Amino acid sequence: MNKYGAEFLGTFWLVLGGCGSAVLAAVFPGALGIGFHGVALAFGLTVLTMAFAVGHISGGHFNPAVSIGLWAGGRFPAAQLLPYIAAQVLGGLAAGGVLYLIVSGRADFSIGNFASNGFGEHSPGKYSLQAALITEVVMTAFFLLIIMGATDKRAPAGFAPIAIGLALTLIHLISIPVTNTSVNPARSTGVAIYVGGWAVEQLWLFWVAPIIGAVIGALGYRMVAGEQR
Repeated sequence: MNKYGAEFLGTFWLVLGGCGSAVLAAVFPGALGIGFHGVALAFGLTVLTMAFAVGHISGGHFNPAVSIGLWAGGRFPAAQLLPYIAAQVLGGLAAGGVLYLIVSGRADFSIGNFASNGFGEHSPGKYSLQAALITEVVMTAFFLLIIMGATDKRAPAGFAPIAIGLALTLIHLISIPVTNTSVNPARSTGVAIYVGGWAVEQLWLFWVAPIIGAVIGALGYRMVAGEQR
């Protein structure tokens, strides 16, 4: 249960910190105007900080796609997949709820896209379904490759959270204009549920594409590193 609690808290912080920076500091009237760069850094910092804080308890996945990718890469037992994913999704939903309570405290509150992920009309740059699919698969594949490489026992010890946090920052810098960046089904679910409508209708992509990408990245690292399952 300690592991599941750590995954809940880590995913909660990721969604609250990452999506919160977008909703509260980037897009709302009177916001600080941190822009894409600030939001990208915020997402990276959430993973970096919680990986140091609770990564030694649960492994610091905070993402169903990461858990599935690590399982595909031989680093994680199948028996713990469903409990980890449940804890991550619940953490994301709880963070989305807290963020909703905060932003709805404004007199001129309008939920808008609430940092949801989307394609087509709901892509920040109006990118197509195909572009969104390719982006999410490729970004998540490299995220898993970096995670597995940084946590390899042959890698320098103690630096994995920094590499992983910076990787997530870079991923957001690349892909926020395309999909608002998911690479994490729990992050997408945690805010889409509160928007409803189109956000829930498009949510399937932000489960399917990250999972496919995670498996590709994990298997790719195994091949490159010569790692045995």
